Amino acid sequence: MTIRTILFDLDGTLIDTNELIIASFTHTLLHYAQNQYSREDILEFIGPPLADSFRSVDPNRVEEMIQTYREHNLANHDNYVTAYPTVVETIHKLKQAGFQLGIVTTKVKDTALKGLELTGMGDLFEVVIGLDEVEHAKPHPEPIFKALAQLDAKAEETLMVGDNTHDVMAGKNANTKTAGVAWTIKGRETLEKLAPDYMLEEMKDLLPILGV
Repeated sequence: MTIRTILFDLDGTLIDTNELIIASFTHTLLHYAQNQYSREDILEFIGPPLADSFRSVDPNRVEEMIQTYREHNLANHDNYVTAYPTVVETIHKLKQAGFQLGIVTTKVKDTALKGLELTGMGDLFEVVIGLDEVEHAKPHPEPIFKALAQLDAKAEETLMVGDNTHDVMAGKNANTKTAGVAWTIKGRETLEKLAPDYMLEEMKDLLPILGV
């Protein structure tokens, strides 16, 4: 089946926000959990929605922690965020080749758009589905289904690309093709266990896969 639509996760896939995310979690946990969490512990929080992560820290202060996290994250955003190697040029080439492109992220939409603008990709995606636009986050297929509906696209003609188990599982749950990225901070083995259809060493690896 021909691929016509490509959906991407954002953080850790297209843009490198890992150190920003870790810094924001560290800042928040220092305040609310007296820094009981190591860097390795914090890596487990990358990917799921903030509410899920903070619920495991203190279920009674989830909203406070999210607010503290987001204030730090936005204040420091532009100092940290960059696109991964070959991402921007690859997205341009896919756009020029006529693929439908979308973002499906566990970030709220406004913050996602900020990252795209900063890295010069603000006008390259036809749809951006943020956490604030769905009831169920990845790995539930709802965010993918919502993107496909807005693009009038078919799951069987779609590739979901991401750096996290949530991304691969969401793609499988939505019956799309899936691609993991080897630069995931979780380690490529984490994704390989889920047997995605493709594993990308760099984003430009998409070009030969898609015949561009």
